[in-house]
Amino acid sequence: MARKFSDLQAAMSPVSRARSEHIYQGLLSEMPLHELRRARELSQATLAKTLHVNQAAISKMERRTDMYISTLRDYIRAMGGELEIVATFPEGQIKIENFAN
Repeated sequence: MARKFSDLQAAMSPVSRARSEHIYQGLLSEMPLHELRRARELSQATLAKTLHVNQAAISKMERRTDMYISTLRDYIRAMGGELEIVATFPEGQIKIENFAN
């Protein structure tokens, strides 16, 4: 018989729950757009409505390897987030402000 994840999680030790949360946060830190959308529990159709495009445009956008920063910024904002561009160097990271609107 299938069990709810919340029931399984409740039975975990605090150390196991912390380890699980750490792994979860690591997975969230890097993911393709379509997985980010799914993690935010949004469908392509819902996102398309917010962006005033059709669902096929969202599908195409999620498969692209190159797009305008403004397009990516709009996509992220439609999910409730904000896009930040950060340059990473051996000495540290610098947030690039040119693209903030």
